[in-house]
Amino acid sequence: MNSRERIIKAIDHQEPDRIPFDLAGTTWTGITNVAYQNLRHFLGMEPDEPGWSDVIQQIVIPSEEILNRLGADTRGVFPLTSHNWDVYSRLADKGGFWEYFDEWGFTHHFPKNGHWFSLVKHPLEPVDFEVEGIIENYTWPDASAKQRFVGLREKAIQFKNQGKIVITKGLCAGLFEMHQRVRGMENAMLDPFLFPVNSDKLIGKLADLKIEFWNALFDELGDAVDIAGEGDDYGTQQSQLISPDQFQEYYKPHFERVLSFMKKKAPHIKIMFHSCGNVRPIIPDLIEMGVDILNPVHINATGMEPVQLKKDFGDAIVFWGGGIDTQKVLPSGTVQEVTDDVRRNIETLAPGGGFVFNTVHNIQSEVPPQNVIAMWEALQEFGKY
Repeated sequence: MNSRERIIKAIDHQEPDRIPFDLAGTTWTGITNVAYQNLRHFLGMEPDEPGWSDVIQQIVIPSEEILNRLGADTRGVFPLTSHNWDVYSRLADKGGFWEYFDEWGFTHHFPKNGHWFSLVKHPLEPVDFEVEGIIENYTWPDASAKQRFVGLREKAIQFKNQGKIVITKGLCAGLFEMHQRVRGMENAMLDPFLFPVNSDKLIGKLADLKIEFWNALFDELGDAVDIAGEGDDYGTQQSQLISPDQFQEYYKPHFERVLSFMKKKAPHIKIMFHSCGNVRPIIPDLIEMGVDILNPVHINATGMEPVQLKKDFGDAIVFWGGGIDTQKVLPSGTVQEVTDDVRRNIETLAPGGGFVFNTVHNIQSEVPPQNVIAMWEALQEFGKY
């Protein structure tokens, strides 16, 4: 059974020969450059210059040497966005940090002793949000720019011919998260109540840009990709950033437009939806919206206990991630603790299929390479059906 057959069977909620493995097919459950270079050193490999799937988060595209050595069943193809489009060539040296001004009008800072970029300035945060035309007159990115997709079709076809599942990503973060980036978090929480007209226009504009992007991407390489990633961040460690009712009223209708368009434009694709934290109350909404795959399955957040998740939603959605806790166990646990965590999660999430192994969010810089290998070895030991 090759990688494509393996993941297709898992997505169809059947048990393949073994649990499929994804490493860095997305920017949500990937690996940072520091962790990647440390892993290469641990495996006796020289440092290399990887491709970047997300410079802002410092997430890299591992070499084929690494992906083949670890038996990854996926390959990601990453369109150019504000997170990976000539970021380093556009940096301004501000002394103790680098500054990056992106195509959305957002300002990012990267401390010279830091690990990633942080968003520090929101372009429409200080404005009067009642002003007519404020959304229409803003300078938005060209979502359908063909430069975003140069060379991706050839890569995707190559990976597909190698028997891999091909994943691609969207233009930007989700509607709620982009609302925060445009207006600032406090305003994004209040806008739907204080400025309902312009708030809805903003959310709608973001959805329109996403649709423009997916239309262009699917025209270029729709037949060459298998999974398309969208997402938003609604969950916290304990609860949600906004109530399920607020999600359903203000964001869900526009996201439904986006996902419905994707399904109609490329009926064969599966939609992966990312959200960290406790999103249990809106999982039924995600399923209703057409989401096929949930990532990263934040198993140690309240309400996201894997036993109950599998029982309640295991027949309706694929769990992509949830293989090991990345908050405590992977960065700080012993090799035995890593092994035990992997085994427990496999025993819960794998039966009946509908599970692709990966971490809970990205492998960060502080993760010891021996723990990455312990995770992988545990998957080899316990991941056979």
